[in-house]
Amino acid sequence: MATVQVSEAEKVYILHGIRDDLRVDGRGCEDYRHMEIETDVVSNTDGSAKVTLGDTAVLVGVKADIGKPRPKVPNEGYVEFFVDCSANATPEFEGRGGEELGTELSNTLYKVFNNKHSVDLKSLCISAGEHCWVLYVDVLLLQCDGNLYDAISVAIKAALFNTKIPRVHISADEEGGKEIELSDDPYDCVRLNVENVPCIVTLCKVGHRHVVDATLQEKACSVASLIISVTHKGTITCTRKVGGGSLDPESIFEMTEAGKRVGKALHAPLMKLLQQEESLGKARQKVGFLG
Repeated sequence: MATVQVSEAEKVYILHGIRDDLRVDGRGCEDYRHMEIETDVVSNTDGSAKVTLGDTAVLVGVKADIGKPRPKVPNEGYVEFFVDCSANATPEFEGRGGEELGTELSNTLYKVFNNKHSVDLKSLCISAGEHCWVLYVDVLLLQCDGNLYDAISVAIKAALFNTKIPRVHISADEEGGKEIELSDDPYDCVRLNVENVPCIVTLCKVGHRHVVDATLQEKACSVASLIISVTHKGTITCTRKVGGGSLDPESIFEMTEAGKRVGKALHAPLMKLLQQEESLGKARQKVGFLG
């Protein structure tokens, strides 16, 4: 994870500000930085999205391929995650520096999203026990300025919303087997229901309070963080504690309640924005020096 060095005087300044619910950049303890979302940005994927949260930038692409269902759940498809940490994001990712973080992020994303409470995995089944859709979600960290989990989760939800899976037609061949045909019509596709796809809220314990969407400087003052994935109904699907410090039960309860509140409030404007952008279609404004 990208880190910065903070002097003792800066730590005191940050701690006192958070204690008074006034952070260095003017936000309250439960406020996010400015967020920008753009979908359908990568042409050779079935769905894609780019999210910029402060100076943190994440690009997500989703590719749907036909695979074989897992033996334990023959009537469900599944989701695979791969996270690549660009060396341009921070000098710490140069060489193989980002591999460990990429694996850690992938494992957490797998727990959060690859379950029946998040994505409707049964809708990915083509033929029980034989064929299913496998969604390969590739995450690229372009720039790192703290709060990776939240930015990645929003980008994944936006990319899944943008994903268009070709409609499948199953027919019997001459030998009695099944023959799969994919529709060539780009408009004859199946969309995923992303209503229950959770968003991740990361709360950092700084002093005696906790903050949402911590910057790298605030992260340097934090003893521990709590990662919470929350659905649009406020249901928690996954929690994880990160950092070397400890959290007392009262702090965990307060951070959990705050995570539920913030996460629930995040879904409605996000879905409204995604639907609004999609409704623009080809009329969506694109800015470029080539016209």
